Amino acid sequence: MDTPQLIKVTIDGQEVNVPAGTSIMEAARQIGPDVAPPAMCYYKPLKGSGGKCRACLVKVTQGSEKDPRPMPKLVASCITMAQDGMKVENFTSPDVVEARKGVVEFLLLNHPLDCPVCDQAGECHLQDFAFEHGTEATRFEEDRRTYEPENIGDKIQLHMNRCVLCYRCVYTADQITNERVHGVMNRGDHAQISTYISKAIDNDFSGNMIDVCPVGALTDKTYRFKSRVWFSKPVDAHCACEKCSGKVNLWYKGDEVIRVTARKNIWGEVEEFICNTCRFERKNTSDWVIEGPTKVSRASVISANKYRANEIAKPKFALEYAKENFKKIDDSRPYEHNLAEVKESEDYKKLMEKNDAFFSKNKSLK
Repeated sequence: MDTPQLIKVTIDGQEVNVPAGTSIMEAARQIGPDVAPPAMCYYKPLKGSGGKCRACLVKVTQGSEKDPRPMPKLVASCITMAQDGMKVENFTSPDVVEARKGVVEFLLLNHPLDCPVCDQAGECHLQDFAFEHGTEATRFEEDRRTYEPENIGDKIQLHMNRCVLCYRCVYTADQITNERVHGVMNRGDHAQISTYISKAIDNDFSGNMIDVCPVGALTDKTYRFKSRVWFSKPVDAHCACEKCSGKVNLWYKGDEVIRVTARKNIWGEVEEFICNTCRFERKNTSDWVIEGPTKVSRASVISANKYRANEIAKPKFALEYAKENFKKIDDSRPYEHNLAEVKESEDYKKLMEKNDAFFSKNKSLK
């Protein structure tokens, strides 16, 4: 078997060798999370995904070794193939950082503030994306786009108002089932995920659409409003299933299994999809072989109540935000506990004289 040709790519000053035909996104992921662009629609296990949300825009400052000209515009890293000698700027480019603020703003234009009641809160990619790349305020004053509630089955809840049209659920149903009955209807600002003639999604792997959804547009009805994700305890488990790999995460609240999900990698992607029998029907500990606690990132909100406070890692972007936006107070004045002594001090008397002089000139302010 021939060894694949390797090409050299530099991203944010870090070099990596990847096989020819690798996207910029996957090249960055080989370096690590500190370099990899965010993704809202790209999902490596799903063919054809990517290129819709523009969350992963990067700046190519050198096209390749043969053609060093930079690309004139920011490009989507998930669908742009890396070239030998290519140089890419991600978090180090002010243009990219500013562009992502715009992407977050567009995604939030019609997204409702459902975080307090949304089951996806705490593991929502849009929350992470907005916290890391968004701004504190919004300029949108018009009414948000809304959709009428639609029932798409007894196991899956559709909240179309929260949908960001990433198409992940459509690709999932299209590629791992043979009975897809839903898709994207209409066009433009009228586009929405819906079912053909309101048919229920009842195939054996339809529940995986819940796992791939980056927001709370598709949620598990059997888990709805039962617990916040940071109050539950995830463990790795498996069973001898005839339909799927049987490798899952069980989420406990006390001794009760409140939900079952497929296992996800560091990028939040399911690598082995599970069947609806494992997901919805096997809610007893006796149905599973427990392997041990699920490894949770200490920077994740899910790590709350799992580690000691001094061991929970603080997100890098939060520290950088604080560094840029909060100034250190340089106050060398002594703090006196005795108010009577303060009033007798020379500094206090001088301050009061300045105040009296100011108000005597500006009597209307007094």
